[in-house]
Amino acid sequence: MEKRPMDGEIEEISDEELQLLVLEAQREALEKQALEKSKSKPKRPFPKWMFWIMAIVLFVNTFAMIFQIYSIPAIEFIKTSARLSAQEDIARYKEAVVVVLTDDSKGTGFSISSEGKILTNYHVVEDNDSVIVGFPEAGRFNAEVIQTYPSIDLAVLQVDEEDLPFLELSENPSYEFGDPITFIGNPLKFTGIANEGSLIDFHQLSDWDVPVMMMEAPVYRGNSGSPVLNEDGQVIGIVFATLDHDEHGKVGLFVPIEEYYKTQK
Repeated sequence: MEKRPMDGEIEEISDEELQLLVLEAQREALEKQALEKSKSKPKRPFPKWMFWIMAIVLFVNTFAMIFQIYSIPAIEFIKTSARLSAQEDIARYKEAVVVVLTDDSKGTGFSISSEGKILTNYHVVEDNDSVIVGFPEAGRFNAEVIQTYPSIDLAVLQVDEEDLPFLELSENPSYEFGDPITFIGNPLKFTGIANEGSLIDFHQLSDWDVPVMMMEAPVYRGNSGSPVLNEDGQVIGIVFATLDHDEHGKVGLFVPIEEYYKTQK
């Protein structure tokens, strides 16, 4: 489970996931109720064909509700990813985005040099000295956690490998309201999902010393560590959480890339 090291403003479980759990509980309750009714009326044998009709109806109704509540957003971002990934530049950027695996979590990271330096969130690798990272094409490698910056939720990993794909960091990023962005990550059970959104504004969290950037974008658990790219394909930030904002609703949050630069001085 992905950790979200923020205060009560940050969601611990998405509405979609919560509703899935509720639907599953409802399905189990209905099955139990049907079983109890069948036991309470032993005088008349229950036709098998009726049982199968009820089972099919229950399955279809449950699936339809899950489809409406959960799968439609998922299908939408899969469709968006397929459309974006058909672009040559997006397909190239995806090669540098990795899955970061620990014993109890999965997150996202991205390569920032051909010599195996990888940037991700601190909370993705917290309490680990080494992790496994998986490139879409280059394969899986052991990575050492060489730098951590908990106050801005960043960590740097190192893979002992060369000639790896990497993303270019923006040296003079611009953060204008409405500017389009692309981000690539491993949300939910998926990997290598490209999505899009737009910038909103800076936001000051109560327990941070530096402001973070809000974006209107479909960010899910597993997107932590995703690179946020501008129209030139340069990284301007690192996704780390979501926020329920009074004015803008549910938004994604990312750490501006300048904060990483400051750690390297």
